[in-house]
Amino acid sequence: MSLELHGLGVSRGIAIGNAHILFHNQPDVLEYIVLNGEVEHEVARLEHATEQAKKQLKAIRDNIPANAPADVSAFIDTHLLMMQDSSLTKIPVEMIRQRHCNAEWALQLQRDALINVFNEMDDPYLRTRRNDVEHVVNRIHRLLADEESSDVDITDGRLKGAIIIAEDLTPADTMLMQHQGVAAFVTEHGGATSHTTILARSLGIPAIVGVGSLRRYIQDNEPLIVDGEAGTLIAGADANTHDEYQQRLISFKQHIASLSRYKSQPSQTRDGKKISLHANADSPDDITTISNSGAQSIGLYRTEFLYMNRNSPPEEEEQLTAYRKVVEGMNDQAVTIRTFDLGADKTVDGGRNLNQTTTNPALGLRAIRLCLKQPNMFRTQLRAILRASAFGKIKIMFPMISNTQELLQAQHLLQRCKFELDKEGLEYDHHIETGAMIEIPASAICAEMFAKQVDFLSIGTNDLIQYTLAIDRIDDHVNYLYDPLHPAVLRLIQVTIDAGKKHNVPVSMCGEMAGDSRYTRLLLAMGLENFSMHPNALLEIKQVINETDLGQLPKNALQILNMSDPFDAELLLEQINSPSH
Repeated sequence: MSLELHGLGVSRGIAIGNAHILFHNQPDVLEYIVLNGEVEHEVARLEHATEQAKKQLKAIRDNIPANAPADVSAFIDTHLLMMQDSSLTKIPVEMIRQRHCNAEWALQLQRDALINVFNEMDDPYLRTRRNDVEHVVNRIHRLLADEESSDVDITDGRLKGAIIIAEDLTPADTMLMQHQGVAAFVTEHGGATSHTTILARSLGIPAIVGVGSLRRYIQDNEPLIVDGEAGTLIAGADANTHDEYQQRLISFKQHIASLSRYKSQPSQTRDGKKISLHANADSPDDITTISNSGAQSIGLYRTEFLYMNRNSPPEEEEQLTAYRKVVEGMNDQAVTIRTFDLGADKTVDGGRNLNQTTTNPALGLRAIRLCLKQPNMFRTQLRAILRASAFGKIKIMFPMISNTQELLQAQHLLQRCKFELDKEGLEYDHHIETGAMIEIPASAICAEMFAKQVDFLSIGTNDLIQYTLAIDRIDDHVNYLYDPLHPAVLRLIQVTIDAGKKHNVPVSMCGEMAGDSRYTRLLLAMGLENFSMHPNALLEIKQVINETDLGQLPKNALQILNMSDPFDAELLLEQINSPSH
């Protein structure tokens, strides 16, 4: 008898393979007081385990082929940096010496302190980095307990073709196991916009999240079928079902292969409407992937990576080098650089202000608010961006603008930086364009005001949906409410697009919604002409655009903005996406 389980399908594709139940093997942490004569022995145990953990990670990194995505080694390097940070090397040692904690207990206490800091961060991406802390600490704990490495470190081919069943996955787990050739992921927790979900989607791995009590029903090595689009997991499928999904798998692979023909084609609808497709980027290492995708430019270049896992913010020359590498790598295609979008607990000391607490960090000091609160750090970045503009086309985008005063302050600081560079005789683009991100309801409602003062607007749907619907998109308890088709969300998007058209200001969308082909035709019907997304999603979006005739879209398409029933909205979306249109 077959068993069918349902969750949230977050990454399309079909996978057929055997289950590999992933246990993180978190050892029980013993807590006890050590005698005076044993203190230095405990210190030595901790230091030895940390060094062994570093060796393990370096061995994994050294076995990664040169053609693997840059993110694979980047995640491992992040863990190595954490193991060198004083928060995990010095502070636990001080606890052992001062409080006579055993090594495991001291490390656990510091882990809890760091997790609390990450939990209070409002930025979802940065908050998910708590998983990396847990991953690093668990690795050291296993070595202290003389246990074997985690399943994610298996490099002998045993995971190739496996369907991973887990409580949850860290981004590092996802990257490592993708490189080992796993067929799919299914987890008990996770939401549509968690970092691991986004990563699985960008890597093209079928994935389902939110399948409650999953590991109670699935046995290790059991044959499984995963439908990442429908969110369906099938165990014990009969021959007919197996054959049906085998054919679907073949068809899906053929579809993915066929997308390559769109790379050299212009992006325009059948009736001749040109649509601009841009790529999102996180680091200079993304340039190769972007070039292969056929993107017209970088519509969102995130700069947070420069500030993370370090004790002090990057200096101007370091930032200039990074931005110059990106702009030169794009060969005269525009790069839109977003100024640092860091959270409430990310400050000028590199991001660890253990004494700072916030009642509601999601509504606290973040993004442009933090930029204006730390003008020296902000000016350093603006100067670096301006200087990089001498080497190629750059635009500057300010995140989380909520009122015109913030925008004016940011532009005033930019003018000061231009004046300084003029006095120093340093070159830059004197006509560099500036824009604002529309990420909160206030900025969408007032989009006309912003459109009068900027060169472009960009809709960040991830935060816009989160703030509009008052839900934390990485909280398993409420993320089912995350709905791009909610009429309030769609109306705010429409208001922003209309404001841009009225004032002849380009409007783009750079959130996950822009890279989800289910919404492409709807967004075209709403008048969106600029999409920015992960480069791996670009060809599929281009296919939808190139096969769409705007004049043939349902006349009632925009009625979806007035539909209070989610079921009705989904039905109309299906009608908009039907092949006849």
